[in-house]
Amino acid sequence: MPDTMLKVEALNQYYGGSHILRNLTFEVPAGKVTTLLGRNGVGKTTLLKTLMGLVPAASGRIVFDGRELTRAPSYERVRAGMGYVPQGREIFPRLTVEENLLMGLATRPRGTPVPQRVFELFPVLRQMMKRRGGDLSGGQQQQLAIGRALAFGPRLLILDEPTEGIQPSIIKDIGHAIRRLASTGEMSILLVEQYYDFARELSDYYLVMERGEIIMRGEGARMDADGVRAALAV
Repeated sequence: MPDTMLKVEALNQYYGGSHILRNLTFEVPAGKVTTLLGRNGVGKTTLLKTLMGLVPAASGRIVFDGRELTRAPSYERVRAGMGYVPQGREIFPRLTVEENLLMGLATRPRGTPVPQRVFELFPVLRQMMKRRGGDLSGGQQQQLAIGRALAFGPRLLILDEPTEGIQPSIIKDIGHAIRRLASTGEMSILLVEQYYDFARELSDYYLVMERGEIIMRGEGARMDADGVRAALAV
């Protein structure tokens, strides 16, 4: 396995009396796509919010590129190089596309331009720079959310179900963008998905989550042979 970009050790999280994350331990290799799969309600989104510091970890460790960030605030994690595209996109609907993208540069010096790579991956954003985010289609908003996260040049990009509620043509565009980003080896990607075929096509490594625990893991090329689809259907 390549060098590790993100290491999670014995991570626990609770909501009230419910034990949501149960001693989660896994790694995200540098420069690869790691896919986290699981049905609704198993704790995937809670895990991502904990990784980003939006929810404090009850116990365990989060180590990013050799630096422990378990108790670090969210802005420090972003400055360290962690980019996050939440489920539901959460763009700013009253801001223009350009203004949304500039929000992604908040940790960069004033006047830093939006990288051309964002427009190469999602040409529609250049065409709609002056339109308000709320006027875009769901698929275009998803592209905007990913573009915003890419604007500051993250070393780890975390995507929470980017295909949810998106038309097939834009799912293909997003898949193509992920493949292009991964092909450079410059960025690690942690992709949370329920769409099995999309995940299988992109995964270098996979994790399967059930009831707050990792129950399966392996190389993406072995997802069919390992019975991942059947495990998700149980």
